[in-house]
Amino acid sequence: REQFDKASKTLFKNYEEFSQLSKENIDAFVKSGTIFAKGFEEAGKSWIDFTRRSFENSVETAKAVMGCKDLREVVDVQSDFARESFDRLMNEGSKLSEIGVKVANEALEPIQARVNVAVEKIFKPAAA
Repeated sequence: REQFDKASKTLFKNYEEFSQLSKENIDAFVKSGTIFAKGFEEAGKSWIDFTRRSFENSVETAKAVMGCKDLREVVDVQSDFARESFDRLMNEGSKLSEIGVKVANEALEPIQARVNVAVEKIFKPAAA
């Protein structure tokens, strides 16, 4: 009877620890998913803004081309537009890359913390 009580207490203690660990793991994944979703939203807004600005620049360039008096002026306007579009695309690509790296690192933080806790729990009994 004594051993049964001892085994039961150990079993329930281990079950409670496991339940708590599982809950904290789920919380970490939810937090990570929330961070990822917010980052994805930020990247989407940035891309939409870039697309809108690109469209506006295209319209302005088309109007400028329509007002050109000779072929040389058309070529100059188109060349400026192409150069500026390329520069904006490179800047936007860098910005989106930075957002992606930032979001990936932030989203992994809660999961990494849980992995550290799990590793600590695994090796703690071995060290004792």
